Amino acid sequence: MLFENYKKFETELACRKLTVETGKFAPLCNGSCLIRYGDTILNIAVTASEKPRENIGFFPLSVDFEEKLYSVGKIPGSFSRREGKPSEKAVLASRLIDRPIRPLFPKNLRNDVAVNCTVLSVDEDCSPEITAMIGVSIALSISDVPWDGPISGVSVGYVNNKIIINPDNKQNEDSDLFLTVASNSEKVLMIEAGANIISNEIMYESILKAHETNVKIIDFINRIQKEIGKEKFKYISSELNKEVYEKIKEFSIKKLEKALFSNSKQEKKLFLKEIYEKTHEKFNDLCLENVLEVDNCLYEIQKKIVRNLILKEQKRIDKRKLNEIRELYSEVNLLPRAHGSSLFVRGQTQVLTAVTLGALSEQQTLDGIDLEVAKRYMHHYNFPAYSVGETRPSRPPSRREIGHGALAERALTPVLPSEVDFPYSIRLVSEVLSSNGSTSQASVCASSLALMDAGVPIKSAVAGISCGLVTEGEKYITFVDIQGLEDFFGDMDFKVAGTKDGITAIQMDLKIKGLKPEIIKEALDKTYKARVYILDNIMSKCIKKPREKLSEHAPKVLYTKISVDKIREVIGTGGKIVQKLCTDFDVKIDINDDGKIFVLGTDIKKCQKVIDFINNIEKDPEIGTLYKGKVTKITDFGAFIEILPGKEGMCHISEISYNRVSKITNAVKVGDEVLARVIDFDSVKNRISLSLKI
Repeated sequence: MLFENYKKFETELACRKLTVETGKFAPLCNGSCLIRYGDTILNIAVTASEKPRENIGFFPLSVDFEEKLYSVGKIPGSFSRREGKPSEKAVLASRLIDRPIRPLFPKNLRNDVAVNCTVLSVDEDCSPEITAMIGVSIALSISDVPWDGPISGVSVGYVNNKIIINPDNKQNEDSDLFLTVASNSEKVLMIEAGANIISNEIMYESILKAHETNVKIIDFINRIQKEIGKEKFKYISSELNKEVYEKIKEFSIKKLEKALFSNSKQEKKLFLKEIYEKTHEKFNDLCLENVLEVDNCLYEIQKKIVRNLILKEQKRIDKRKLNEIRELYSEVNLLPRAHGSSLFVRGQTQVLTAVTLGALSEQQTLDGIDLEVAKRYMHHYNFPAYSVGETRPSRPPSRREIGHGALAERALTPVLPSEVDFPYSIRLVSEVLSSNGSTSQASVCASSLALMDAGVPIKSAVAGISCGLVTEGEKYITFVDIQGLEDFFGDMDFKVAGTKDGITAIQMDLKIKGLKPEIIKEALDKTYKARVYILDNIMSKCIKKPREKLSEHAPKVLYTKISVDKIREVIGTGGKIVQKLCTDFDVKIDINDDGKIFVLGTDIKKCQKVIDFINNIEKDPEIGTLYKGKVTKITDFGAFIEILPGKEGMCHISEISYNRVSKITNAVKVGDEVLARVIDFDSVKNRISLSLKI
């Protein structure tokens, strides 16, 4: 019998119905469900391999958020009219779901696990990303895949001084906060936020409110799991051989301690390479069944060294205090042909950012499932292999690079001027030249400096810093400005960007099963103090405010606005007038449907002449007024005369002269400048009648 295991479960989330259906769709998966929130619908499928992948030192989890444009009634804009590679928003959604579920899988699991979230329908008031996160939690919970869930996730807005859970589209338009929080029943697992300079207090309160809501949804998921959940399958553990581990530890721990305390990353890398080679020579014969056993043991020994140093001695491997920031340096105006540039250095982390300004028509067109169809501010982040001393060919941007670029973009968006105040498209590119931790937050600092160097009138400088964490049972230590090894062996990377007045972006990654509220509050407080230090002592001493003038190489833009019914006159028949203006004055003209017109060129005087021309088109000719015009065309019945830029009138042969005129060319010729009086104007048909009888 078809669908004999079909079940339907319902609850309410933020005053909207949430429905889950199981046993009907994708029956061959380890776990699946169809989840509906409002009119947003996703199919969630979880599959796992029967056997572990051999000789790997990580858990092979993949999460894919698949946007289908039929979900919003669109045909893809590609040549093939098929969905192509994932959009940046789809990549970010995949990362958003991956981060809270990954820490809850067994550390020793090596079976491949794939999570697919297929968007089938989108309701603009019900986030498909949040719906997917809840759906994934349900599919994993009822599956036979080992997982220590469930979790839930919600979005949070801040509208008119009120915290709103899962705001609808209208509320999002008015919101000063775009926060996503994922948590289990006890702790917070993931935080992602963009904010319009929000205080620590409001951010903290919003996180707690989100967690309260998540707990209610987790209760709902637990009921589903209790009713239809499968028994978790047994798997082959990848745990270390304790006997081999102890032998390798005795042989290598002193050498590893010495290597880890090396002053530079390059020196540390050479020492570690030598230790790895000698350890392999001595112990490979003990690990014939798993060639990675030696590497895994050495990894765990290093991890223990770094964590014990921080947790028990409150020391760091580079001898810094827990709340001490590495040596900082910044510089602007490095690239003479870029429109703005800067270098920001924190220890051995270096980021170079370049700014390019362009016409509004050069903004990025988006072909996705949400309501955003274009964006004028683009931030791209590149992390080449040489930045960590590795040798490999360049590749397209990874998910991590896309995520870090989006984080920096989110951090700086709240301080950018409006389109009217600064009518440019803005592209920033952050090139990581050297990496030893916190490159994403270094790119925030570098980008803020580069924008000011370019003369972009940002409201305030923005800085970013990260906070780390090491835990052991109930004991924990937090510390700011984590470097590479502390990120690698630590439990948290809590990135916070903002101005002196408040937060503009947060991204929190965890390797443990959640944070208590007091750790979140401590991280917010410590990152605020560190952020203010960077702004006051480094960035403001490099450049205090945006330059008053744009670079000589940057395009200049002037703006005007005309009546909508005059747009056709500016464009001209077949684009004749606007094309001529672009050719004659070497400018680019963008015309919006609401009558806004932007003129872009390298010569500000030429741009102003075009603006004057367009503004004259806006003016209607006045009857009885005398104009100095130019004859543009001759016919048998009269002459056409341009009396204002883009405005031509017709002078009938009877109005050429007080004397009888048998042939028009006997009186005027094309190119003649004449004085003409307006004798009639039909605004509906846009017809001007002229007379030369003055």
